Amino acid sequence: MTPGRPVPPPLGKPLVAEDATADTSPSTPAAAKGTPTLAAAYGATSAHSGLVPLTVSRRVPKEDDVEIEIDFCGLCHSDVHATRGEWGAQNYPLVPGHEIVGRVRRVGSAVDDFAPGDLVGVGCLVDSCRECGSCLEGLEQYCERGNVGTYGVKDARNGDSITQGGYSTSVVVDRRFVLRVPEGLDPAAAAPLLCAGITTYSPLRYFDVEEGDVVGVVGLGGLGHMAVKIAKAMGARVVVFTTSDAKFEAAIELGADEVILSKDPEAMEGANRTIDVIIDTVAAPHDLNPYFRTLRLNGALFQLGLPPTDMPPVSPGALIRRRLSYAGSLIGGIAETQEMLDFCAEHGVASDVEVITARQLNEAYDRMVAGDVKYRFVLDTKTLQPASEKADI
Repeated sequence: MTPGRPVPPPLGKPLVAEDATADTSPSTPAAAKGTPTLAAAYGATSAHSGLVPLTVSRRVPKEDDVEIEIDFCGLCHSDVHATRGEWGAQNYPLVPGHEIVGRVRRVGSAVDDFAPGDLVGVGCLVDSCRECGSCLEGLEQYCERGNVGTYGVKDARNGDSITQGGYSTSVVVDRRFVLRVPEGLDPAAAAPLLCAGITTYSPLRYFDVEEGDVVGVVGLGGLGHMAVKIAKAMGARVVVFTTSDAKFEAAIELGADEVILSKDPEAMEGANRTIDVIIDTVAAPHDLNPYFRTLRLNGALFQLGLPPTDMPPVSPGALIRRRLSYAGSLIGGIAETQEMLDFCAEHGVASDVEVITARQLNEAYDRMVAGDVKYRFVLDTKTLQPASEKADI
């Protein structure tokens, strides 16, 4: 276990123009010829509209673009927060979805690393500044000027249009942010890897988890079940912490070596100084201090869940006495996400999914809020209604 392991180098061609005289202004898109594609979609027209049928106009691919015919798109809890306006004001109409898997339909003239028919994916990012220190290190998720999310964000390189996500039949994305999905992965089960998978893989990789390490996972939802699978594939012994007796059997089925009822003081005391790294996926306020006590010297707790209100205070003494780290982690860069997909294909790791139709989307949102899913919903985009003759967005 080596804290701070470097990320893989950025993928593809240099992200900074080699010609110093070239116009790199993001507000000046390259010329493109042709007619925009009208794509069927589902999205929200307001915070209270629910998800309704829409038609999205997708741009004509520029020279560096890849047009993708979407087959599946995972549903993330952040989609619920965004479409319902729970994370602040949104740009409506809004088509969510950042766990996209499909086939390349056509490519721009400068694209030589993808071809029609390739199985590809798009995750949480579709662009970044490409010039800051983070981007040049392959850490586009931490772009110092602000990355461009797959939906709901102004896209400066394309006339400040608002990005629209994967609950749709197609999407056009710059090739630098397109990922190659190994053919050995089931496309539907691979879709959540592009968010839940990389979100849990990145901190485990950062700590260079390997055989002999002990990884604790707090929470057994969409993120937690991926953390269990990936940590096991890395060779770790996995301990799941849960507040529910009902999760014990499910955790063992996923590959956990041990399950601890976190509300049982004796069980928590028995885990004292036994864990190397904890991946905390719980998105509700909870006391972290009992988990710090389970960490060994130089251990770390990575917070992945984002509670809507303040957490109980952390005791500095718990950190100081064992040189512990309390850290956060945000998805992963493009190169690391590709590494994660290849790793999952090699080790047979994928998400446990329930594939749904477009008409089930609103019900699925309610079920996600209620925690009634094992463990991720995935939309089959072939069930979307035909696109209308006029775009709504």
